[in-house]
Amino acid sequence: MTEPGFWDDQQTAQKVIDEVNGLKGLVHTLEEHEETHENLEVSYELVKEEDDEDLREELVEQVQQLKSSLDQYELNILLSEPYDKNNAILELHPGAGGTESQDWASMLLRMYTRWAERRGFSVSTMDYLPGDEAGVKSVTLLIKGHNAYGYLKAEKGVHRLVRISPFDSSGRRHTSFVSCEVMPEFNDEIEIDVKTEDLKIDTYRSSGAGGQHVNTTDSAVRITHLPTNTVVTCQSERSQIKNREQAMKMLKAKLYQLEIERQQQQLDDIRGEQKEIGWGSQIRSYVFHPYSMVKDHRTNTEIGNTQGVMDGDLDKFINAYLRSKMDQ
Repeated sequence: MTEPGFWDDQQTAQKVIDEVNGLKGLVHTLEEHEETHENLEVSYELVKEEDDEDLREELVEQVQQLKSSLDQYELNILLSEPYDKNNAILELHPGAGGTESQDWASMLLRMYTRWAERRGFSVSTMDYLPGDEAGVKSVTLLIKGHNAYGYLKAEKGVHRLVRISPFDSSGRRHTSFVSCEVMPEFNDEIEIDVKTEDLKIDTYRSSGAGGQHVNTTDSAVRITHLPTNTVVTCQSERSQIKNREQAMKMLKAKLYQLEIERQQQQLDDIRGEQKEIGWGSQIRSYVFHPYSMVKDHRTNTEIGNTQGVMDGDLDKFINAYLRSKMDQ
């Protein structure tokens, strides 16, 4: 940052600044933990001298808080896979079930938005297709923050909801499914050869909420990669040029993800692993009726406070999944 000409390339400079801020955050948190540890040692000596039950209980609580913070800090350090530090592109797509599944997608949209806000991440809507009666048919979010992809990659998969449907006049129990796709946002970290002749680019008018400029110009962009039939859309900007640039980033992210999945499939074939792909392979179940529980089927982590989870309290699930991958 002190080199001459650092600011000549604004985009590269910003990437360096973001990396510096992430490292500063790690160092600052470590210093806070060291200070807390020293204070706890002093408190421990005081408890031994005073033998005060209230002080003892307070010390135990503070030690547990420090342990929880250190566990979280360790995860931050261990998120070292390629692109873990990147921003995340998150897509939600309802399964069969019409309004019921589309409403479930809108609930998950709120859940991930709340989770991101808790972490101090920023959330912008890149594409939004509202449901016919309620909810959303599809939505794409860009979640910006250090290690956003590293954390959210734990959410990739099918999410299952069991509840009494508010859209069923008979009050019957319904099961709904929504798939969650998560990709890292790329700038110039990878080279993916995308040929112009392989692209079909369409423009159309934005359909989501956006004020007076929505539906007045064909600013929204849809890009189809013909060889893989991969489709991306972006309508977050008023400018068609900016939406096109962002859509190309999304397309490269999806093509990268496809290549990673292809390589993983080859490894699975060598190992002889068989994985069922479909709505039956949900990663997590959210049960609102006849009891309240959210269970992650990969780690068997369970939480009874469903409202807390829907308000964005996902860290227990994410941490358990990431630790399970680290132990493999």
